[in-house]
Amino acid sequence: MPSALPVTLRAYRRLSAFATPLTGTLVQRRLKRGKEDPERIGERRGIASVGRPRGPLIWIHGASVGEVLAAAELVERLRAHNVRILLTSGTVTSAAIVQRRFPPDVIHQYVPFDAPKYVASFLDHWQPSLALFIESDIWPNLILSSAERRIPMVLINARMSQRSFPRWRRFAGTIGTLLDCFELCLAQSDLDGERYAALGSRNVATSGNLKLDVKGPPADVPKLEQLKAATQRRLVFVAASTHPGEEEIILDAHRRLAGQIQSLLTIIVPRHANRGMAIAQMLAAAGVHVALRSQDELPSAKTDIYVADTMGELGLFYRLAPVVFMGGSLVSHGGQNPIEAIKLGAAILHGPHVFNFTEIYSALDQAGGAVRAETDEDFVRSLGSLLANPISRQRSVAAAEKVVERLGGALDKTLAALEPYLLQMRIEGEVADA
Repeated sequence: MPSALPVTLRAYRRLSAFATPLTGTLVQRRLKRGKEDPERIGERRGIASVGRPRGPLIWIHGASVGEVLAAAELVERLRAHNVRILLTSGTVTSAAIVQRRFPPDVIHQYVPFDAPKYVASFLDHWQPSLALFIESDIWPNLILSSAERRIPMVLINARMSQRSFPRWRRFAGTIGTLLDCFELCLAQSDLDGERYAALGSRNVATSGNLKLDVKGPPADVPKLEQLKAATQRRLVFVAASTHPGEEEIILDAHRRLAGQIQSLLTIIVPRHANRGMAIAQMLAAAGVHVALRSQDELPSAKTDIYVADTMGELGLFYRLAPVVFMGGSLVSHGGQNPIEAIKLGAAILHGPHVFNFTEIYSALDQAGGAVRAETDEDFVRSLGSLLANPISRQRSVAAAEKVVERLGGALDKTLAALEPYLLQMRIEGEVADA
């Protein structure tokens, strides 16, 4: 912990303490927008909803769904070391994913708002033995208070995007102080590692991307069989994790290709499920037949586009589709992770805006393991080619699987780097038992 904080962090700590009474207004706004769980709002104020288990406790924090899923295999391996896991995140969707996909002994809590009072309450209760922060969700009070309590902290799966790096460089003293609180930074790539080192990380190593080691998402077997029965003999295309501005492009592609592929069924899975109704209304107004999953509807023979506006069901739709478009890439969002779709055997199509996953998409594109569409017209042409050519799809899938295998291994490297901390926890646990 640095002896003297830069003026930016001193001001932040004072202002966040002063603004604590105003969090009630923030909470009410977020509740109205469905961004908070009313039953667990106390957790946002550092009030734990469950007791702390005895013994060593590893605290893993990730911002949202992507980070939480990246930690899934790591959590499994850490549980084998006879430690309990506390997993924190900041979104309702990530909490739902934890409930569905993680073992029941993994404790999930919402991360507290970054006010000194709430952070202190959180740390007083949980007293973690080790803190692992995924990617780049760095809250100053949470970091500084943990460092003051001498909680070992490691930044894992660390990523510093091309956009974020120059912004942080303008506040080098601030980010340098925060990164100096971490004993170790495990970067996704050499470039990420160089950026973190330039910003002030004192111990940087490249471990690779944990998202490459995740398993394919699960699927509820009865629901999958139900969907297979509803879509039999139809060629299915899935547009996954779409963002505003992309659904119109997908609609245009469907209309143009449906004349060539009469059995075509397009499934749109919006990144944010609460957009489902608005998307369905837009599609219906355009004259296509739409079914909405949140209304318990299944695609019928007349359905042109199925809007799957539910959470945690991508595993169902990846298993139905030979071709998957990864959303957030036709608009300047940065793309979404294609690994889960690849592991379930889908050919990948994406747009030009994939800066959140530059290394993965570059490797896939170069090897022929994904198809990059530069323009809307190129998107239609590329999608039509993939749908019409099963041999091309199979080649693309095989190439993608080889890329994922070659780039994998981050899980083992991360665990090897964490072994000294795990050993120390085992020693401390044995002393306590004695």
